Amino acid sequence: MTVPPIRVLVCDDQMLIRTGLVTIIDAQPDLEVAGECGDGRAAVDLAEKVRPDVVVMDVRMPVLDGIEATRLLAGAGVPDPVKVLVVTTFNLDEYVYEALRAGASGFLLKDAPPDRLLHGIRTVAMGAALLDPDVTRQLVGRYAARIRPAEGGPRDIPLTPRELEVLRLIAEGLSNSEIAASLVISQETVKTFVSRILSKLHLRDRVQAVVYAYRQGLVT
Repeated sequence: MTVPPIRVLVCDDQMLIRTGLVTIIDAQPDLEVAGECGDGRAAVDLAEKVRPDVVVMDVRMPVLDGIEATRLLAGAGVPDPVKVLVVTTFNLDEYVYEALRAGASGFLLKDAPPDRLLHGIRTVAMGAALLDPDVTRQLVGRYAARIRPAEGGPRDIPLTPRELEVLRLIAEGLSNSEIAASLVISQETVKTFVSRILSKLHLRDRVQAVVYAYRQGLVT
């Protein structure tokens, strides 16, 4: 049985970057570019027509920025959300945290190597979240002061001490293998903990877990 390719919509206002992304994606046998555009409004309209599996979304764009476009495509209350992978420039974009809150399934840096981009698309398409481990601590931590902690604090979190420990490490940007090494447990056990955490907290994915941890004041 032939598996259909993952259909990707590329949205970036810089034509050179957009063309490069399209070329990289189209060269893969399991990926297919479903469309391309240069602003967030066009991304929302085009996504409704072509129904891609993943939207690769820039943040700073004319007409409608990537944050608002992400909220319209994947935000709370969207009946049929589309998976969004934000590709951004770390030292320029101050709004990546808001993009994740808007519903993005993850983010990558624009200077990431092509194989990381392709891995990110495939990961998001499978329903998993993608946080670039190289920048999670710096990026989310940089804007942690802007996140209003929920009242009550950690004592109101329905997790075991071990699950809280795993949640803190997720929020610090550690991968499953790094968490396993830190806690001296297997990666399979880490996966089980992550699954329990998401289920107990009614969170969609790892990205939401990071936001939740900062809102609860578990990471400073």
